[in-house]
Amino acid sequence: MATYAKEKGFTVQTLSTDPVASQVAGGSWASGGNMNTAREEGGGAGTQTAGLVFGGSTGSDSALNESYDGSSWTELADLNDARKNASGFGTQTAALLAGGNPNSANTETWDGSSWTEVNNLNTGRENILNAGAGVTTAGLVWGGYDDPAGTGRAIVESWNGSSWTEVNDLNSERYDCSGNGTSTAALAVSGTDGGAPISSVESWNGSAWTEVAEANTPRGGTSSTGTYTSLILVGGATSTATVANTEYYDGTSWTEVSDISTATRDQMPSKAGTSSLAFVAGGSQPTRVATTEEWTAPSTFTKQIEGQLFFNSTSNAFKVTEKSVPGGVWATGGSLNTARAYIGPATRGTQDAALGFGGDPNGSDLVESYNGTSWSEVAEINTPRAAAAGAGTQTSALASTGFPSTGKDKVESWNGSSWTEVAEPNLPRDSTNGTGASNTSAIIFGGYNPPQIYEAETEVWDGTSWTEVSDLNTARRSGGSAGIATSAMLAGGSIQPGVLDNVETWNGTSWTEVAEMNAANSQAGCGSDGTNTNVLRFGGEKSGSPNTTATTELWNGSSWTELGDLATARYTPGGAGSTSSAIAFGGYTNPPAADSALTEEWTAPLANFTITSS
Repeated sequence: MATYAKEKGFTVQTLSTDPVASQVAGGSWASGGNMNTAREEGGGAGTQTAGLVFGGSTGSDSALNESYDGSSWTELADLNDARKNASGFGTQTAALLAGGNPNSANTETWDGSSWTEVNNLNTGRENILNAGAGVTTAGLVWGGYDDPAGTGRAIVESWNGSSWTEVNDLNSERYDCSGNGTSTAALAVSGTDGGAPISSVESWNGSAWTEVAEANTPRGGTSSTGTYTSLILVGGATSTATVANTEYYDGTSWTEVSDISTATRDQMPSKAGTSSLAFVAGGSQPTRVATTEEWTAPSTFTKQIEGQLFFNSTSNAFKVTEKSVPGGVWATGGSLNTARAYIGPATRGTQDAALGFGGDPNGSDLVESYNGTSWSEVAEINTPRAAAAGAGTQTSALASTGFPSTGKDKVESWNGSSWTEVAEPNLPRDSTNGTGASNTSAIIFGGYNPPQIYEAETEVWDGTSWTEVSDLNTARRSGGSAGIATSAMLAGGSIQPGVLDNVETWNGTSWTEVAEMNAANSQAGCGSDGTNTNVLRFGGEKSGSPNTTATTELWNGSSWTELGDLATARYTPGGAGSTSSAIAFGGYTNPPAADSALTEEWTAPLANFTITSS
């Protein structure tokens, strides 16, 4: 590998392709040979070079069976029972098909030359999905529906090579879903229930289902191939459109990779393929097609490392690998032990070290700590309250003011194990905005004193006492705040009669009005890098009905950009982290009108950026 050395001592790799997040992330789709007959909603088996697709719909239920050699398709012996929306798995020479339309329990096995009817499912249904890992002696099918209204089922059945046995149900009813694995280790992905696509994912360990990280895009009619810890998911349909989206699951999280060339749903996949070598055939675009697309990941690749410099000899450009905040996505994290809104956050916490205190409209003394996976209850605050102004970290935090009135003048300091009451602010108030680096350095601003008194006062905490400094330009309550005591930002908030899009920044001496948000709202969560120039703001309360929002906006010091929405709209979530790695927890959803225990994690992926001279 050639390098370019500079006097400053760094090296620049020369690469023919850009670094990628993983082998699979470097994959792409290419056209393969067309099937002899266009169709959708069939079963698939085999690999990219030794595949099989069977059944489906050509406008009517089909018994067609075709094999693929990596370049062309050949018609083989038909199924005994024509059907669509059935579940298939296995190899080109040993496959199984079960269920299908209309609510069939029929099961057939393929021996490489003919299909044989074997023992039926216990519950006939269509739009089911399966795992079989290339064998016909052990498999699993789940979900589907047997109701004209299309109500999803949670039924799961295990195949032992001769008969089906019902095992433990899915946690969530679903049909038209996807997934892969074996009879003892499988993944059930997305699908539809009650007419609405879902993104939830469940993992099977041979005895029980566990909810794991959700896919990024809720959709039904998807196709997948791989294993339960290394799977690609492609195509399908959201509530509004057919999609070309492809996602990769690495056993922990989902990453968007290269789209398929044409948005397609209800394709037939190579169920024994891998996340590196796979095909999908047919489907609807929205008319039925005979096309085949092949997914291939490179055998050799260079993995992305944050901060790496390289020269792409193909594009003739110098590049750097950095976090791409606009490319970030929200994913489900561990739920709070107690659902509640108006939680005070340690604003300088992180995605894997967060702290939330108080909450619930009536005030709470509960405190929970997050380790990146789950929440644990820790020592309670001394004065129950809601909407406390938060500051600090998981081990050094400050909870200031709040409501009801018993909390308006209370301030408590957290040392990682217990809470201690410290000096009161000069102005008691509730719904105060605040932020700070620790329990010895914080700032609070704005707030509310009934009846209808909106405050502009700003106070700074030095670990011992509060000092009044310059007021806000616009008095308000319940804005989204971030930063530290010397570099803070306040975005939005509320006054009578509505919510604000107004934004102000603090430089340690005074407040300055800056560019407005795209969407006016109050009671949002925030994450920042500890300055007033790099802030992520999410959720909030807007005007109108429903009054919750899922909006995420990025502040870069001069303007606001809308990014990917939260999965669940809500106001008063706790918020912490940075623009590239943030967390939103709890809050109030409407509809349904309820306190939430939901945690969502924002993660920005690495991306490659061309270096330009200036």
